[in-house]
Amino acid sequence: MLERLKQGEASSAWGRFVELYVPLIFYWARQHGLAAEDAADLVQDVLATLVVKLPQFEYDPALRFRGWLQTITLNRARDWERRRRLRATTGHSSFFEKLPQADGSDLFDAVEYRAYLVQRARNLIQSEFRPIDWDACWKYVAEGRSAEEVGRELGISANAVRIAKCRVLKRLRQEIDGLLD
Repeated sequence: MLERLKQGEASSAWGRFVELYVPLIFYWARQHGLAAEDAADLVQDVLATLVVKLPQFEYDPALRFRGWLQTITLNRARDWERRRRLRATTGHSSFFEKLPQADGSDLFDAVEYRAYLVQRARNLIQSEFRPIDWDACWKYVAEGRSAEEVGRELGISANAVRIAKCRVLKRLRQEIDGLLD
């Protein structure tokens, strides 16, 4: 997906990027005390920054894309808060003071993040498959049922269940390739 953002498929790639990452950026903002409307403004600011930075971004599999995105989010939040402080002269403690220093700690648990990302990707690609193929895959994979049992239930062969599984999982891998770190 990151490579598609750099190429001619930018429109669809941005749509996927927004579907997968806006909730994560919003989550980071809300975790640090921003009201929903402020968090939404920060998300827009981060996306504007990404429009500029992503075309030059070189993905390094040894590093985490999520860490880079979190750093950008943190930096934009700090910039945003500085601008906000200039406009407001209240004595209240700010969201900025609650932000952690960039120490590499993960605000979004890795297991939770992976599950979230896989679920979002599943939701995005589901419409690309016939319902029977989708059901066959997930009954076989997620429910751990035999291909024969699933095939009997759905009225297809066990081999058709295995083929559906391969096709769906291949497409899922393509969608999240490079995003799990």
